[in-house]
Amino acid sequence: MSLRSRVLIGTLCLVAAALLLTDFAVYRFLSSFLHGRVDDQLESGMWAAPRILELTGDRSGPSPPVLERGRPETVYPSGTYFAHLDETGRLIRDFMITLESRREGSRPDPDPAAPALPEGLPGTQDTESGSPSSRFLAESEDGTPYRVLADALTGGGTILVAIPLTGTEATLQRLLLIEAVVTAGVLLAVGVLGLFVVRRGLRPLDRIADSAGAIAAGDLSSRLAPANDRTEVGRLGLALNTMLAQIETAFREREESEERLRRFVADASHELRTPLTSIQGYAELFRRGAAERPEDLAKAMRQIESESRRVSELVDELLLLARLDQRDTVESPIRLTRVDLTTIVAEAVEAARDLDPDRRIGLVASGPVIVMGDDVRLRQVLDNLLSNARRYTPTGTHVRVHVGVEEGLAVAEVADDGPGIDAEHAERIFERFYRVDRSRSRQNGGVGLGLSIVAAVAEAHGGRATCEPVMPHGVRFRIELPLAERHEDGVVEPPPDEARSAPSRR
Repeated sequence: MSLRSRVLIGTLCLVAAALLLTDFAVYRFLSSFLHGRVDDQLESGMWAAPRILELTGDRSGPSPPVLERGRPETVYPSGTYFAHLDETGRLIRDFMITLESRREGSRPDPDPAAPALPEGLPGTQDTESGSPSSRFLAESEDGTPYRVLADALTGGGTILVAIPLTGTEATLQRLLLIEAVVTAGVLLAVGVLGLFVVRRGLRPLDRIADSAGAIAAGDLSSRLAPANDRTEVGRLGLALNTMLAQIETAFREREESEERLRRFVADASHELRTPLTSIQGYAELFRRGAAERPEDLAKAMRQIESESRRVSELVDELLLLARLDQRDTVESPIRLTRVDLTTIVAEAVEAARDLDPDRRIGLVASGPVIVMGDDVRLRQVLDNLLSNARRYTPTGTHVRVHVGVEEGLAVAEVADDGPGIDAEHAERIFERFYRVDRSRSRQNGGVGLGLSIVAAVAEAHGGRATCEPVMPHGVRFRIELPLAERHEDGVVEPPPDEARSAPSRR
């Protein structure tokens, strides 16, 4: 059964139960009221009965009230019956009030039949009850119901008053008919209105189902409406939209990750194929007789060693990147201690000057900059940046290095006034195996992992690496790291000193 049907049926059942309970209460209240009024009329008629029947003597009941003079038919309904019985239960005298129609030319109403009286009335010889009064129901030969009050007389005999319940029963039957019609009408109205309200209220769920079907078909950009916090369905839409946004982001990230993985495998295969092919070629040359020619043998061994070293460096860099990517699940290659970033930068600049004496490399430092870092990995970052500046700028290019504190962060910058790079390349410069030179020539660069290691190491230290063109020409690489105080406040948790080990080979 659908939710719409369950809600509608549940609503109708509750309304029907409330209406039936109300109908029962109203019927019981009105029935009690009408029958109580008949009993009051019986009491009044009992004190009027002696005068009406022209009876002398007293009842054995309490003293009668003062009777007002007037016509009996103005007080008692048509069919009211008065009777006087002797001690044996034989009828001595009776009287029935009948009312004629007041309309001209109309025939008088037929006289109603007297009620059938049971035996053993109060004041008779057959009575089994010692009570001087009795109240009961009786019925005439034509089926008219009566309410009867019988009292015993002090000298013997019984006087009784019977009032027909025709009007009372008719009123109650009319009430039942009205209650049935009203209950049915209210249920019909509630059913129609409830169906409209339920359909309108559940319409957003239909739209949610349609949107879910579109999403299941592959349209992850589809969103649910309405999406507001004013209704339960709206809050559901907000929650689902948030979940869908996260799912879409996760799928997009997965696709990008798969794309990067495919590109990474292709690039790694490309980088490994060349040195391995070279090693295979020189090994083939050795097998064909280079061992007998000293010059060819030395050349072959030298090239094999060079290419082997290149493959080893590539594998080490790939392994370092893999360990940095999975530092949450494997032992991190980063070992944090308090180090002076200014000292590390100065040592890297001095080494770069020794390697390229003809290049101007300036250093600007504002003083010690203490960070929680791995000195070997931070040195590798600076060496990679300076090597990148030497490799991709012409001789004589000025390289500027700056280290200091800005806005609560340790900052190291390497800038040059070389040819620079375009903004589109600056966005992807830290991707693995990415080269601005798409020809992949090795004459001007390495395998394309140096800047990727720079970004990964900076991130592992809780910082980041950025690249931006410098106008009118040149490029600036910037490394931002938390200061040691921020580490100690819990930004980065350093491993215990006893867990430190020798860093892996650069």
